[in-house]
Amino acid sequence: MLNEISIEELRKKVGSVYKLVNLAAMRARDLNDGAPKLVNIDTKNTILIALTEIAEEKIRCKKEDADKESVI
Repeated sequence: MLNEISIEELRKKVGSVYKLVNLAAMRARDLNDGAPKLVNIDTKNTILIALTEIAEEKIRCKKEDADKESVI
C-alpha cells in the first residue's frame, strides 16, 4: 500500500509535513507499546504501519478547537 502513495498525498491528508511526522511518530510509539494494527500489512516496521494507517485514513488529526489540534 505505501509504495502506491506519495508523501505529498499523505501530507494532504493531515495538512502539513510537520503534522504527518508527528502523527506517524505518535502512532508508531503506540504500536511499539502494543496497540493493535488497524491495517493488514505484512511488516513489523511500526513507521510503515503508521503511514499506511494514515494513507488509508484509519487515523487522522482531530481538531479540538480553532487554535489547537490533537492526534487521535
